[in-house]
Amino acid sequence: MELTAAALDAVVRAALAEDVGTGDRTTDGIVSADARCRAQLLVQEPGVVCGVVAAQAVFQALDPGMRVTTLLEDSTEVPGPAAVVELEGSARAVLTGERTALNLLGRLSGIATLTRRYVDRVEGTGVTILDTRKTTPGLRALEKYAVRCGGGTNHRAGLDDAILVKDNHLRFAGGIVPALEALRVAANGSQPLTVEVEAETLEEVEEALGAGVERILLDNMTPAEISAAVALTAGRAKLEASGGISLKNVRMYAETGVDFISIGALTHAARSLDVSLELE
Repeated sequence: MELTAAALDAVVRAALAEDVGTGDRTTDGIVSADARCRAQLLVQEPGVVCGVVAAQAVFQALDPGMRVTTLLEDSTEVPGPAAVVELEGSARAVLTGERTALNLLGRLSGIATLTRRYVDRVEGTGVTILDTRKTTPGLRALEKYAVRCGGGTNHRAGLDDAILVKDNHLRFAGGIVPALEALRVAANGSQPLTVEVEAETLEEVEEALGAGVERILLDNMTPAEISAAVALTAGRAKLEASGGISLKNVRMYAETGVDFISIGALTHAARSLDVSLELE
């Protein structure tokens, strides 16, 4: 899911409309319209910087002539406090856009930082760390961009770019085989999407393999069960582990031989990094 200029613009405009409303009464009452200033955006703690492009878009939406100097690119890991952006332009624009820019920078840096921690934990195993659709409504493109900046890989961007048959789908269809048959009928000869089926037991893994599924989501299985699924599959399908996986045990899951590990917490539980704006 690419972070397009259109997607970024939509987020920034919605965020500014929410925060500014009909006008910044404090800033407009104190700061003259022609006042200019210089300022820096800073990350105040160790982590992976992400959201520089979003912060720039915020300030330039308020002042198209704002001079923005990027000191650290997105994806840069910093060991401690660091200046990431320098601003020079309308003082009103800087003060009005401050909170929106910091919210985005802190949130995205938090996601990138947590993702990097997971990626580092599984280094050398060959496992790919994936995100999920557990994103903040309206911010998916930005949050998935942050996952990429942290070294993770995006799973499907939405419901229209892959087929993932989960437990409730299976209950409705009556099982894996009838679910797949329904999908084949619905496809009606069109170019098929990647099909992934959720399995909670080894019996369901075997059923999915028999049905020719190309990818299986192993949901809430123990590392021992996943190791058994890897042995049973023997390369006939790609395997993704999910559920109950944390920084404490992700290495154990990665060493089972599974291909992917998906972590919803990358986006729904990441702590925002401490960031600030300082006038010079």
